[in-house]
Amino acid sequence: MFFPEVAWAMGAAGGQAGQEGNPIAAFVPLALMFVIFYFLLIRPQQKRAKEHKALLDNLQKGQSVVTAGGLIGTITAIKDDIISVDLGETTVQVGRQYISGLKPSPAAEKKAKDGKKK
Repeated sequence: MFFPEVAWAMGAAGGQAGQEGNPIAAFVPLALMFVIFYFLLIRPQQKRAKEHKALLDNLQKGQSVVTAGGLIGTITAIKDDIISVDLGETTVQVGRQYISGLKPSPAAEKKAKDGKKK
């Protein structure tokens, strides 16, 4: 009535109805993607987090630091999770987790510049 040959054409072919693949082969691309994501994204991020935690645990009075907000100063006091940072004319208190890194001393910076020039 409404084009029955179209309905037959859209059905599965007789030889293809029983096609089954290896179920393990279906998961191989998924496993491969996970391995790639692990080595390219997850592992480096965990390594950086471990290094940052070690940096925060080893902070000492007198070190020059850079905060997450971009302030550069010298640590004057450490009390639990609050660090006092001297910025020159003022002193601010910063949460320990907001210290993003150490600033090399001027002598170390000059030595690094001299090494690049040669």
